[in-house]
Amino acid sequence: MNFDAIVHGRRSIRGYKPDPIPKDILKEIIEIATRAPSSMNTQPWHLHVISGEPLNKIRAGNTERNLAGVPPSREFRVENKYEGVHRDRQVKVAVQLFEAMGIERNDAERRKDWVLRGFRQFDAPVSVIIAYDKELQGDIRHFDLGAVTYGLALAAWSRGIGSVINSQGIMQSPVVREHAGIPENHVIQTSVAMGYPDYDFPANAVVSTRRPVEEVATFIGFNDGS
Repeated sequence: MNFDAIVHGRRSIRGYKPDPIPKDILKEIIEIATRAPSSMNTQPWHLHVISGEPLNKIRAGNTERNLAGVPPSREFRVENKYEGVHRDRQVKVAVQLFEAMGIERNDAERRKDWVLRGFRQFDAPVSVIIAYDKELQGDIRHFDLGAVTYGLALAAWSRGIGSVINSQGIMQSPVVREHAGIPENHVIQTSVAMGYPDYDFPANAVVSTRRPVEEVATFIGFNDGS
């Protein structure tokens, strides 16, 4: 695939085959992703790649604590609830997913099950925990980690591997730290669930919409009269 095909073809994958991803393939994906730009080449990212029993323990711990009502313990600043057009876009993709899955608005049990899938990192065979160096201050590190995370998603897709960037998987950070052995000087930013897509899983057919260029970009100083 060429680059444009990878970008346009990629979508968030929320249903996976159980097949493991070979470690050598994961190393290739990470090598490509870490070519992402970073401020002054600081490369502040740390990628903790988890599979097997440690990942199963994280799934179980996340689920148990969230069902017990333990408050989330993310380690970075989070947004307030979205409002306005941002909330509208959030709702739109949720509607797309629920329609694909046949989940009715008043079906509390299936809606709850969908949320729990997120806590389980959608049962993917691999989870990549994205972290940064604790001593770094300011917001530029989040930009850098966003770049490397998108690089992971694209490099994986180019190899037939799907992913979804999923902050639900790290909502209970003590669980993640315990079973992934994450050092104290790493701050957990987010996680990426990764695996071979199960194309029979209905939500995997969902492609979220994007704003048109005319709405996103303002062009200034061009001589074409437009």
